[in-house]
Amino acid sequence: MISRVDTSELVEYLSFFPSIMLAGPRQVGKTTLAHSIAKELNKPVLYLDMENENDKKILSENAHEYLMSHKEDCVVIDEAQVLPELFTYLRPIIDAHRVPGRFILLGSANPVLIKRISETLAGRIYYLEISQITLLEAEKFGITLEDHWFKGGLPESLLIKNNKMWMAWMDGYIKSYVYRDLNFLFGIDLSPVIIDKIWHLLAQVNSGIENVENLSRSLGVSSNTVKKYIEFLEGAYLIHKLPALYINNGKRLVKSPKIYLRTSGILHYLLKINNLEALKSSIHVGASWEGYVVEQLYLNRPSSANWHYYRTHNGAEVDLVLVQGNTPVACVEIKYSNAPDLSRGFFECISDLKTTYNYVITPSSKTWKTKDNIIICSISDFLRNEIDKFGKKSDHA
Repeated sequence: MISRVDTSELVEYLSFFPSIMLAGPRQVGKTTLAHSIAKELNKPVLYLDMENENDKKILSENAHEYLMSHKEDCVVIDEAQVLPELFTYLRPIIDAHRVPGRFILLGSANPVLIKRISETLAGRIYYLEISQITLLEAEKFGITLEDHWFKGGLPESLLIKNNKMWMAWMDGYIKSYVYRDLNFLFGIDLSPVIIDKIWHLLAQVNSGIENVENLSRSLGVSSNTVKKYIEFLEGAYLIHKLPALYINNGKRLVKSPKIYLRTSGILHYLLKINNLEALKSSIHVGASWEGYVVEQLYLNRPSSANWHYYRTHNGAEVDLVLVQGNTPVACVEIKYSNAPDLSRGFFECISDLKTTYNYVITPSSKTWKTKDNIIICSISDFLRNEIDKFGKKSDHA
């Protein structure tokens, strides 16, 4: 097993907040993490799973009385968003006996998208996104950059040695999402056929600028339908939209976001890339590498900053811009080559944005500085030695 986070930090949150919610994609290790936290608490633990019909019925019909009878326990509720009214029930229960560490809630859907969840427990809950296994976590356990990039960061799939079995695991994971999980998580009725088609289309345009109209024509559905499906895929932590940076510099700038599949293993499965050598020779290798790096930097972003991309209508573009407040502080170009050539457009973006720090991130090059003060480095070196220059990491685990 790959150890995810220092549970003492989460126990510390539980020593202050009545409840915490651990949210993240399916199969990312939330339940295992919750049980690890529970072992460190000096109180009995009650586990309830909203995918279990008996547990769900108890809380649907008798939440207040049942949970108040366990007021001295730490109650772990898995897939809590399946029962949105539960969050309404919890508010008076917490207020009637407000002590730290009463509830650990787990969810595979962003609480912002679930009615009645995001604001009901304001001041009573701490939200923490549980991410995929990051590159730095993987490297601690002897997993190489190439394996992590090819397979993605879902713990169980990352540990599968046989590529054929890995493809079979991914097949089951994706079909579960297409045919059941998204509707289950959000309590809605999405078409599995459209989910499957849109997922494959997004894989083809991964790392490209979002174009809802093109997707709409390809799918034969309305643009509003496409937007709805993308919203739910994003809410299930499956895709990420990187916003464009807009500044008033007199230039015509692209304003639509770029779109990425967050798990590189899912991307490779959808593209029918079944081993690392096939990935390296694929026409999608550059887009895959870009998306992988974007996700790793997103998961390790400083809490005081946000990532954007920047592109002018004349084609000058930089893959990532780190912005603190309203000030761009770093430009990052992502290159699959360890001996990258830098375009004139990259330097034009640096001139536009007047960034102090500028980088090119590669798979495994040595760290060095060009005569133009551009730092060339590997992704591992950037995550270990450079990103901390911009502040403390955001609350992701």
